[in-house]
Amino acid sequence: MRLHTLFFLLVLFVIAAFAGLNWNVFITPTDLSLGVTRVQMPLGLVMLGLLLFLTVLFLGFAVYLQTSALLETRRHARELQANRELADQAEASRFTELHRFLEAELLKQENLNAESKSAVLARLEQLEQDLRTLIEQSGNSLAAYIGELDDRLEKTRHPANSG
Repeated sequence: MRLHTLFFLLVLFVIAAFAGLNWNVFITPTDLSLGVTRVQMPLGLVMLGLLLFLTVLFLGFAVYLQTSALLETRRHARELQANRELADQAEASRFTELHRFLEAELLKQENLNAESKSAVLARLEQLEQDLRTLIEQSGNSLAAYIGELDDRLEKTRHPANSG
């Protein structure tokens, strides 16, 4: 039990003990004024009844506060859970969106790489063809020069046949 509950029960016990010890005085009738009229009633019982009424009223108010606080706590817990679920869904959708974005970027990079590779391969084939053409031309030129040199050598070796 909490300390304030124990204190409350102790105060009620002391009041009950006081009323029990002085019960004869509590039930002795007395003239009481109600403002417009006078009645003969035991003042102790009236005061004890008022105390009991205030105690019940206080307990009812305490139960009301506890119940409203409990209901408010439950409402906040439900709202917090709903917000947590919304945040989880938003985070999941962000992850999904990020995944899609990354897939699109990777696909774009693959396409760029494929285009670059085909461009490089086409350029290499063109360079290879140009190199072969150049080698063939150089070979033809070299063969022509060798043939010309061979003819000159033939002419210089056999000057009489040329005439």
